Amino acid sequence: MLAIKVENLGKRYLLHHQRHYRLYDLLGDYVHRFTRRLKNPFAERSKPRDIEEFWALRDLSFDVEQGDRIGIIGHNGAGKSTLLKVLSRITDPTEGRISLKGRVASLLEVGTGFHPDLTGRENIFLNAAILGMRTHEIRKNFDAIIDFAGVEKFLDTPIKRYSSGMQVRLAFAIAAHLTSEILIVDEVLAVGDMDFQKKCMGKMDEISHKEGRTILFVSHNMGAVMQLCKRVICMEHGHKTLDTTDITEGIQEYLKSSEASDLISEWRNPGHLYDDVNFKPLRFGLYTADGKALSASLSRSDELFVEIEGEIKEPVPDLRVGYSLRTQGGNLLYWTYQSDQAESKNALPVLSGHVTLRSRVPLEILNVGEKRLDLAINLYNKKWIVQPGSGDYPRISFNIEGPINSSPYCVLTRSGDLAINGTWEIV
Repeated sequence: MLAIKVENLGKRYLLHHQRHYRLYDLLGDYVHRFTRRLKNPFAERSKPRDIEEFWALRDLSFDVEQGDRIGIIGHNGAGKSTLLKVLSRITDPTEGRISLKGRVASLLEVGTGFHPDLTGRENIFLNAAILGMRTHEIRKNFDAIIDFAGVEKFLDTPIKRYSSGMQVRLAFAIAAHLTSEILIVDEVLAVGDMDFQKKCMGKMDEISHKEGRTILFVSHNMGAVMQLCKRVICMEHGHKTLDTTDITEGIQEYLKSSEASDLISEWRNPGHLYDDVNFKPLRFGLYTADGKALSASLSRSDELFVEIEGEIKEPVPDLRVGYSLRTQGGNLLYWTYQSDQAESKNALPVLSGHVTLRSRVPLEILNVGEKRLDLAINLYNKKWIVQPGSGDYPRISFNIEGPINSSPYCVLTRSGDLAINGTWEIV
């Protein structure tokens, strides 16, 4: 039975570009259009020169069976979020047709459907009502929602004081307990911690198998897509490039996209971003042993360092500055902060003023392929200054090439995200 049918879907936006005219040009343009209209008053009006058509979606068609778990993947700007907004009836399509069977629960952006001045308890009722849950259903599922979200202590706190991760936990808990036939989830789960992401994946797997609900899942985390989805739709520039039940093939299609494989070895703050008194990041980059910015691929025997430069106006002891390392597919390999060695004799003092932190990247344990570093800065258990997965956060990348080791009996590639040359002996 079909849950979703999309036929020749298109979504067009009009982009307005500012024009700069001299007065003489303005008068000339006005006279020209006026005389042309006098000569042919029934001629079709041409579009102003400062308006450009942009098709976020074009000629998109696919069917979704009830109970399907579909991953929608593609680089930024491919049209994934626009598609979900059209399916969620947040925006209307310009052309084409969509048929939906059943209620739709959407989780598209952090805080969507929440009122900042209302408490968590009040927002549960508000958000659930917006999603179509009746009052008796909300009361029935209330305890399960707050237990899943883990926000019992903050139920009577205004939601504007919640962190983005707490808001996502609450929003997902509401959507997951709604008796809807279709669940639409965008990249927002990336702002949750690892334990909650696992919890969400388990819940989506459960409601799909046991309740037969249809799930559309957008993510740049290919590990999550492989774990949850049974079918993948790849998108590029608003078009469908691949629709397959071979998840590996779909992920390879995504990874070979030129937009997804561009390497950026250094990020610099243009001046106005992350203006926080506890730490304002100025530079985040990868450098070779001689201090030069990384400009080529590496081997596992090379030396690579990450540097984070920033300005601190108000020093605090619970500041954590570091990064997370992920594979090109989005799998998390490790987190590290400057506070990791707090209990050792090499512990760093409380950071203050203009500082530059440097840390070695352990290439010898990494497998070949592209890797991504996401900047991460926070005050422990208080607030995020730069949160990976939240907005257009700073990220840099590098590529490892060559064999795993120098042995002539070792193949060039080895499965897994890590490739460790173990130490062996005969006992």
